[in-house]
Amino acid sequence: MEKSDSYSKLKVAIIGGGAAGFFAAFSVKEHHKNADVVIYEKSSKLLAKVKVSGGGRCNVTNSCFSASKLSKFYPRGEKNMKKAFSVFQAKDTVVWFEERGVKLKAEDDNRMFPTTDNSQTIIDCFQREVVEKGIRVITQTPVNKLIPNSSGITLRLDDRSENFDKVIISTGGSPKETGFKWLKDLGHSITPPVPSLFTFNIPGNPIRKLMGLVIDSATVRIQGTKLSYTGPILMTHWGMSGPAILKLSAWGARILAERDYKFNIQINWVSIKNEEEVNSLLDSELPTIRRKKIINANPFGLPNRMWAFLLRKAEISHDSLWLELSKKSRNKLINLLLNDVYEVSGKTTFKEEFVTCGGISLSDIDFDSMESRVCKHLYFAGEVIDVDGITGGFNFQAAWTTAYIAGKLN
Repeated sequence: MEKSDSYSKLKVAIIGGGAAGFFAAFSVKEHHKNADVVIYEKSSKLLAKVKVSGGGRCNVTNSCFSASKLSKFYPRGEKNMKKAFSVFQAKDTVVWFEERGVKLKAEDDNRMFPTTDNSQTIIDCFQREVVEKGIRVITQTPVNKLIPNSSGITLRLDDRSENFDKVIISTGGSPKETGFKWLKDLGHSITPPVPSLFTFNIPGNPIRKLMGLVIDSATVRIQGTKLSYTGPILMTHWGMSGPAILKLSAWGARILAERDYKFNIQINWVSIKNEEEVNSLLDSELPTIRRKKIINANPFGLPNRMWAFLLRKAEISHDSLWLELSKKSRNKLINLLLNDVYEVSGKTTFKEEFVTCGGISLSDIDFDSMESRVCKHLYFAGEVIDVDGITGGFNFQAAWTTAYIAGKLN
């Protein structure tokens, strides 16, 4: 919806050539067709996270199509995003891409990908859109300073300065607070960044020998907190990953940073509530398995390697029969199934898909327009803001939503 006023002659700069930057540029041209829009990217790479997201398939969004429910997947910024999603949410993202010939599909866990299962499909769509809308993209051009003036903002580039009516910041997250200094210098408050999505390192523990194994549904709790999450766990050569771990890392980002990533996790491998229910299940199965070897008769549906690992940890012989299992050994096994404890020491983050919590303080941004409350004519979109979602397409959706609203230039 193009505006007919002087906004149609706007000069708009987008700083950052990632997902939010491109989408903000598209939104500007949708709402102000004749605006002169340029994207500045300091590196030679464009849409880097789009390329690697979802293992190269690009997890575009999530098929949660309720604004209020969608907002609950954001450990930081839930209330603000609920308001923003009333303007542009996951359902709108699907329509936006489909109108440009890119169909999305939802998988069993509600993550949405292009039907091609190839992130290049999204990149190609964006590159076509840039050409069609006449958006200029300039790489290897860092913006060194922003200088507000009465009618807009001057960008200080390496070899020159250029004036713009409006500027949208979409530079993404930064691992260090110093990465936000240029915005802090304008008077913005910065929430110190810490990693938000990371795996748990469990050095020296034999469970790492199960590398590559997936437990479909386990409940992980961080001892000494109220944080817990149920979902798949992936064993890795450094410890544990998978949706349950990554989502827990997002909700616990600040707490775990304060603990220097040293803490204990307690795992319920079978996601059964209590010992009484486990005993009841065992008692119902025993008549049919009592003469079988325990290693071969696993009534809990755990992967064979996991079952064998837990039996070793409980000091139960793989050759023993169920009918030979002592009450003491049975109790030890049940306790491991429900309350297995591991010492975490350190984290592993993925540089290409690095997500932080922290950034421009939410109180500094008017979420009706994404304009800075500190600096007129300046807008924000994407991970530069102190908003982050759990894994599952939520961080891209926050990028699309905030970029779309910023691009309206209200």
